[in-house]
Amino acid sequence: MPGNSQRRGAIRKGGKGATVGSGGQRRRGLEGKGPTPKAADREYHPAHKRARAVAKRTGSGAGGSGGRGPARPARKAKGSSEMVYGRNSVVEALRADIPVATMYLASRIDTDDRVREALKLANERGLAILETPRGELDRLTDGGVHQGMALQVPPYDYAHPNDLIDPEMPGIPLIVALDGITDPRNLGAIIRSVAAFGGHGVVVPERRSVGMTASAWKTSAGAAARVPVAKASNLNRALEEFKKAGFFILGLDMDGDVELPDLTLATEPLVIVTGSEGKGLSRLVSETCDQIVSIPMSSAVESLNAGIATGVTLYEIARQRRG
Repeated sequence: MPGNSQRRGAIRKGGKGATVGSGGQRRRGLEGKGPTPKAADREYHPAHKRARAVAKRTGSGAGGSGGRGPARPARKAKGSSEMVYGRNSVVEALRADIPVATMYLASRIDTDDRVREALKLANERGLAILETPRGELDRLTDGGVHQGMALQVPPYDYAHPNDLIDPEMPGIPLIVALDGITDPRNLGAIIRSVAAFGGHGVVVPERRSVGMTASAWKTSAGAAARVPVAKASNLNRALEEFKKAGFFILGLDMDGDVELPDLTLATEPLVIVTGSEGKGLSRLVSETCDQIVSIPMSSAVESLNAGIATGVTLYEIARQRRG
């Protein structure tokens, strides 16, 4: 077949030898490719998968230390778990029913009343208890004074602000939004007040704001298990969505348009916005509010703590709604 012979002639130089234009591929194919990577460094090897699983549990780098010395503590990602450590802190967290993923106990720990109580509470809740070398506890707590005990608190499962716009919720809707609050104890106290006075949820911004830490859980005295906390990527936009759904937005500020006892919107669906104690409400949030409300105080006091101010306002709203 002439076509085949022509094709062979175009590809081969004579009847044997290297392919024209191969660029020495055969020679390079015989060359070595360097040392075989370690099993833990090969992506599809079981050892690599085991190393990644260990790293995920302990917070170290994805490939571990690879035999090059101790792994550095991983930087906490946003929404990552939190460590509570120290005997008093651990016992208080367990008493407050803070969610716990794992309890870590140092090997050969010297027991005292706090250790015994912590173990009793952990066993009653069915928590996973891991006996851990002290060096590993040092790493998990970033060198903190753990006294042989630590708790891993899982990331909080935030709601979406739209989840709080629910026509089926009982009573008149009442939401609290936080603008620039950074103290977790304030957040915990506000959650507790929301639960006490018939509120339906709390909204926190994604940036420059406190989140649901162990301290916030503890200060809420159990109310955090009943009151949903939503995280808004943009607080002002979330407030606009509440307004579209029929809510009135009331901001708390010492230079308010109306004093709290004269509030006339108490029986309407409300979002109460609390600003930071130092800076107050941000400009954009203030402009979004339908009213700015102030709390009358003695001239000897300049301002109220954000948690207290919110609690006083929620009480007055609840009083007017009952009346």
